[in-house]
Amino acid sequence: MNRQKNLTLLQSTRSEWDLIIVGGGATGLATAVDAASRGHRVALVEQADFAKGTSSRSTKLVHGGVRYLKQGDISLVLEALHERGLLVRNAPHLVHPLPFVIPTYHWWEGPFYGIGLKMYDALAGELGMEPSHMLTRDEVLELLPTLETHGLTGGIIYYDGQFDDSRLAISLAQTATDHGAVLANYTRCIGLERDAQGHIQGIQGEDLESGTRFSLRSPVVINATGVFVDELRHMDRADAPPLVQPSQGVHLVLPRRFLPGDSAIMIPKTDDGRVLFAVPWHDAVILGTTDTAVAHPSLEPRALEEEKHFLLTHAARYLTEDPQPSDVLSIFAGLRPLVSNPASDGGTAALSRDHTIEISPNGLLTVTGGKWTTCRRMGQDVVDQAQLLGRLPRHRCVTEELPIHGSTPEASPTVYGTDQTAIDDLAATLPDGAERLHPDLPFIQAEVIWQARQEMARTVEDVLARRTRALLLDARASAQAAPLVARLLAQELGQDDAWQQAQVAAYRQLAAGYLLTPLDPPASA
Repeated sequence: MNRQKNLTLLQSTRSEWDLIIVGGGATGLATAVDAASRGHRVALVEQADFAKGTSSRSTKLVHGGVRYLKQGDISLVLEALHERGLLVRNAPHLVHPLPFVIPTYHWWEGPFYGIGLKMYDALAGELGMEPSHMLTRDEVLELLPTLETHGLTGGIIYYDGQFDDSRLAISLAQTATDHGAVLANYTRCIGLERDAQGHIQGIQGEDLESGTRFSLRSPVVINATGVFVDELRHMDRADAPPLVQPSQGVHLVLPRRFLPGDSAIMIPKTDDGRVLFAVPWHDAVILGTTDTAVAHPSLEPRALEEEKHFLLTHAARYLTEDPQPSDVLSIFAGLRPLVSNPASDGGTAALSRDHTIEISPNGLLTVTGGKWTTCRRMGQDVVDQAQLLGRLPRHRCVTEELPIHGSTPEASPTVYGTDQTAIDDLAATLPDGAERLHPDLPFIQAEVIWQARQEMARTVEDVLARRTRALLLDARASAQAAPLVARLLAQELGQDDAWQQAQVAAYRQLAAGYLLTPLDPPASA
């Protein structure tokens, strides 16, 4: 993917696009893959970086939703389990099965959860994973040696999927590009183009790096901006009622010693009715999540004090070692774009996780809700509607069988899949290509060069937050690596020393917000 080449195409073309997608998160990228693979001419613009918002801040699970089964939403569980199986098959370099253990502390919990999980297994059908089964107390502790033992009677093990969210986003962007889509990050939709009757016929865009403005024309404009969909809807109609109720989910990242095995913990109901996960991920442990309604969406949400307290308190309740604020490697927040329900009591836990498609009287096609697991199906549904709305050729969806860029015949040891060989070759040609960015991080210098050349990385944050996962895995170490990353990027992007200094300062400020204790002063201070 080459950003400058794509911007040239966007700014110079005079012919219409079949579809214009606004939003480069899971939904927008999956829609671009679906449309491009059907043969449509697709343009996508993203105001920040791909997966900058919600799509890089998930619990890193591809799952059917055990909780939704309890709520009786069988159709959502059935769809999600089907999509989970497709993702494991189409992106084995990024999605893999993971065992989850539900520890039991009362005699009735085993039969109660066991029956539900057998139904979960059955609904997955031929795309299912290993079957769930009961565990003795000793078997639970063998899998989870750091689990609190007081009152433990046994447990149940079941299987779901795990993935790297922002890496899947980049792979989707590359897949769309492979099929002819033209994508640009740091490119904002600043207005809508209309015909004489007021029907939407395109967008006005702005390259945020150069300030250049341009127009794109298309019979279909798709609003896939997640928690920000109401902003674009209000560009269309100032009186459009709110469609989204943002809900904040917060996660703590802890060192691997807090959960040294290969299994995750799932607590199906805490005191306040939430589901709690402790999940091994990239040699760290993710603990979450919360479900807190927020009034206004933000690109960089922050955990509330009560959310931090909730997670630390419950970690201490279920783990033998009580994590302290100084143990937290990172804390991150994401906003779920839940479809609002005027009849709800103001809480978000009961709001549907299914997706919604709306077509305005002026022709703006908005999609919101859903989750990473079902993004492929969301893209299919959106393009089906777009073909009708724009009177486009009725090509059938092919993404159920479509391998994602980098896909390997079986699970890959790295998130790059088939691109890993090219990165290894690049590392061999660079003086320090195989050297790590930081002793506490597994990423090497050649990856930064690759990400700038092939993955549209434009900033230090792009590299450390989303192309690698350094910000989430160890925010402190990532801040220490920022000067080296800035220097490598500057060489690739033709930037000067002032740019490097500004990038490092901005990144340090960002990383400080991902820690519960103060960031160390810069080395030069």
